[in-house]
Amino acid sequence: MGEQPDRRLDDAAVEPRLAHLDAVLGQLEQTPGRTAELALAAVAILTEVYGEALARVTDLAAGNPHVLDRLAGDDLLRHLLLLHGIHPDPLDRRVARAIDDLRPQLRAQGTEIALVGVQDDVAQISLSARSCGGGAPALQDVVRDQVLTYAPELSAVDLVVPAPAPALIPLTTLWQRPDRSDAPALSRAGRAAGPPATDGTA
Repeated sequence: MGEQPDRRLDDAAVEPRLAHLDAVLGQLEQTPGRTAELALAAVAILTEVYGEALARVTDLAAGNPHVLDRLAGDDLLRHLLLLHGIHPDPLDRRVARAIDDLRPQLRAQGTEIALVGVQDDVAQISLSARSCGGGAPALQDVVRDQVLTYAPELSAVDLVVPAPAPALIPLTTLWQRPDRSDAPALSRAGRAAGPPATDGTA
């Protein structure tokens, strides 16, 4: 008996299939007729059954934190767990995981990221950079997208970006002479004080 074909899909193969599925479902929703209604009903029932199967898997893995963490850490499984509302991790932990996954990428760009807290379905995140690019809108969008992927029920992601430090005073300005407008006042002050003593007495 020959070997069974490898039917496993890696993440790169899953993503376009999900996109195609969304497109097909969108076309079905816009297609009139009983056939389209039956197709959508079949998809809904199938999704419900697979969701229940996935919930039973997480129930069986509940006694093994390592296995449960592996399930929650898989990109495809995380998406399905969130879709069915059965993700085992609480909201704040998922936000923390998103930040942990982002940290190496941001650190390579000279930016540090930290979770300030999650309250009332709002995640507050701190970004601090060694360069002026830490608060760039594109980088902020990456952070928001990543966090919302892990925690789609959030109502907002607030980013705290510290203001850039003031520029250092150029050293040359320390050696500049006073403005000419101050010269008369300085001269009058010198005359009022009288000539400097030469014999050591006042």
